[in-house]
Amino acid sequence: MKKSLLAIALAVFAFSASAQEIPVSKYSVATNSFWANWFVQAGFSAHMSFSSQERSGLDFFEPLNRGQIGASLAIGKWFTPGIGLRTKGRAYRTKAVFDYNNHPSFSYWQVTEDVLFNLSNLLCGYNEKRVWNFVPYVGIGVNKMMTFGGHDYDIVYNGGLLNTFRISNRVGIFLDIYAQATEGSFDRANAFASQNPQFANGVNSVDPWRTYRKTNLRYWDKQLGADLGIQVNISKTTGWAKVPDVDALLAMHRDQLESLQLALRNCESENQRLLDVIANLSTDQGQAQVQTEVRTEYVDRVVTQYVGSPASVFFNLGSAKIASRRDLVNVADLAAIAKEKGSTLVVTGYADSATGNDEINNRLAEQRAAAVAAELEALGVPASQIEQVVKGGVDILTPFEYNRRATVTIK
Repeated sequence: MKKSLLAIALAVFAFSASAQEIPVSKYSVATNSFWANWFVQAGFSAHMSFSSQERSGLDFFEPLNRGQIGASLAIGKWFTPGIGLRTKGRAYRTKAVFDYNNHPSFSYWQVTEDVLFNLSNLLCGYNEKRVWNFVPYVGIGVNKMMTFGGHDYDIVYNGGLLNTFRISNRVGIFLDIYAQATEGSFDRANAFASQNPQFANGVNSVDPWRTYRKTNLRYWDKQLGADLGIQVNISKTTGWAKVPDVDALLAMHRDQLESLQLALRNCESENQRLLDVIANLSTDQGQAQVQTEVRTEYVDRVVTQYVGSPASVFFNLGSAKIASRRDLVNVADLAAIAKEKGSTLVVTGYADSATGNDEINNRLAEQRAAAVAAELEALGVPASQIEQVVKGGVDILTPFEYNRRATVTIK
């Protein structure tokens, strides 16, 4: 009997673990392969350039006079939900600050390598359904000027804010707002002025940017701009699978195991009670007891139950919810007798004294008695025939978990 009950308990435990939703970690995900989570971006840029030759620095923008457009293409990969790399190429033109006659603008191309930080995932946890992702980045690359023969290269420092907007699992829109800086000689404006003083328009023929520190805006040729375009996830595997929250899972399984252990002990206790009833059938106790025939799932034959003994309903630690509906089988028998004979049923609530204080245990015992009384009313016993008694924390039974119960007796 015990072995079969244990097998049933283990089967119920396995089923409940598989049927219940598994808690997942908010910030942890499973590792993907190198070829997962690659993306490409293609778009157009609008930007304004600011030369180191300008005494006003960034004091005025004049977008209609400075504004130009370009095109960009990038490929990148997310190594984690919060960290990624992107290689981005741009081809663009910028308007010259000073009118150098035949050179009113310059042509460039550049390649930058950017480190991406998805703050949406880092701060709020990974969410594959999130519509907007907030991604600051920093990077470094190379600029090449094509206007004067294409021989000038220089390092470009890059930083910005990449905003991505999810359309589907594969496709999204991006808005990349950026700022760039290159050493002030890169646009060759001063070199041209020194060679063509008739077009200098007051520009010092000596490179003025060298006289400034790198912390000064006049040291740099600068650019502010924004790219708008389409982002496509090109890998077969996109996103990450969330991993189970081990601590929450263990806690859930501990609670389930405690409930099953208590239910198993209840079954064993009920088996023993029924065996005692069967044993007492052969003795004459000389008591006038009401008898009723009940069929139980534990003994596969009809036995006579002495309803003068209390029926126990057990509860889990700190709970007023009945742990097992099987406990209500005997309660239903007593309810049937009470309805037939008009007897009063006494429901007594208990809590174990090993946990909680007197106030908590009294309240818990009262709630447990009320829960069983509600079941009796649902079985058709009038409230006038139900008497509730509260005993609070006790240490009557061993082990002490058995004291978390309510009993029903015929008065």
